[in-house]
Amino acid sequence: MNKYVRATCYIFFGFLKMTLLKVFHFGHFKGSIGCAISPLTEITLERDAFLEIGKKFRMKDGAKIRVRSGAECKIGRNTSLNTNNIVTCREKIIIGDDVQLAPNVQIYDHDHDYRAQGGVKAMKYVSTPIIIGNNVWIGANTIILRGTNIGDNVVIGAGSVVKDSIPSNTLFIQNKGKSVRNIQFIK
Repeated sequence: MNKYVRATCYIFFGFLKMTLLKVFHFGHFKGSIGCAISPLTEITLERDAFLEIGKKFRMKDGAKIRVRSGAECKIGRNTSLNTNNIVTCREKIIIGDDVQLAPNVQIYDHDHDYRAQGGVKAMKYVSTPIIIGNNVWIGANTIILRGTNIGDNVVIGAGSVVKDSIPSNTLFIQNKGKSVRNIQFIK
């Protein structure tokens, strides 16, 4: 499909989706016109949830934003959610301006509370806010876990699992090739 036709469709659908969110979630959604959103996306706002989306926001095929009951999610201007990104918010997620997510990035501000009576099946959660600064690039297949705080001007390498804090002006690459221990084979 011609890229100009696709861009026009995304802008039209973005306008339509933003308008419907404002109508059906009055007071719980704040967004601007001029966002480019694929028709193959999902934005879910549960009861008493709040979502704010900045100007020039882009959302590609398969991307999902889920803001659960009582949670707050703010996404800055000129931020792009790529193919198959998932942002699920149960407490609070703040994504700054000029943030770019590569395909298949997942952001969760919660974990299942496996210690709850009934275990994971009890569907209890432990939540801690996530803050992602401005001008951040997050590589493909990265998972951002609860309690993460990423500073400004950060690049996160593909395939990373991020927990806790990353200071500003940092290149973060998770070293998965680390040797855990030596193994002695029997001959």
